[in-house]
Amino acid sequence: MIVYDLVCARQHPFEGWFGSAEDFARQRAAELIRCPICDDAAIEKRPSAQVRVGQQQTEQDPKPVEESPEKPAQVAIGGDAELLKLVRRLVADTENVGRAFPEEARKIHYEEAPKRGIRGQATPDEAKDLRDEGIEFMSLPGFLTRDLH
Repeated sequence: MIVYDLVCARQHPFEGWFGSAEDFARQRAAELIRCPICDDAAIEKRPSAQVRVGQQQTEQDPKPVEESPEKPAQVAIGGDAELLKLVRRLVADTENVGRAFPEEARKIHYEEAPKRGIRGQATPDEAKDLRDEGIEFMSLPGFLTRDLH
């Protein structure tokens, strides 16, 4: 296993584990490696001192985390990356109502529809009108709301 210190074009540092240098090159060429902070695919590697050879697990190797449908495996990452992961999970738990966002937000606010998390699009004028009505919402950058599968 090879561990690389990686950095995106915006200089956000993160770490990646790969089976080989060729594995890294293949994933990078297919844009499968993305910055966990800004979702940039322009990734460069910086060699790391952490290199594992062979398959034998030692006392110091981390134990694999059991994953279940109710609770996905957790990866310990810090700072902005952890926050980004949390925001993406929150976004995934909302209903995408698309261009109907202003109408649905009003229905929920005025209790004409069940209370639930929604996301969608609104023009700047629609957003201003919602704020003027006291309807709370927040704007998110596109890379947080697009399907990341």
